[in-house]
Amino acid sequence: MVQKSAGILAYRVDRSELEVLLVHPGGPYWQKRDIGAWQIPKGELFDNEEADVAARREFAEETGWILEGALYPLGEIRQHGGKSVMAFASEGAFSVSTFISQT
Repeated sequence: MVQKSAGILAYRVDRSELEVLLVHPGGPYWQKRDIGAWQIPKGELFDNEEADVAARREFAEETGWILEGALYPLGEIRQHGGKSVMAFASEGAFSVSTFISQT
């Protein structure tokens, strides 16, 4: 069975500049890696869970922020390891000073 994940690419327009939110995975494997490590906040779907619901749940778990705006489907990719990832975009006005990383 293929593992499935879903995540959200949060964006905002600040002074006519498009900004996106990416996160860096933790743990010893990623500690000294930067190139290719940055990604959207994402995580695995529970059994019979809709991708948009999982994406919102995972975004909240990984950032501490709740996105209530519309989700725009960006598509689905298959990662090198075989995992399928469904991505959505959503506009949000965030202050990184309120970011709460998952431990």
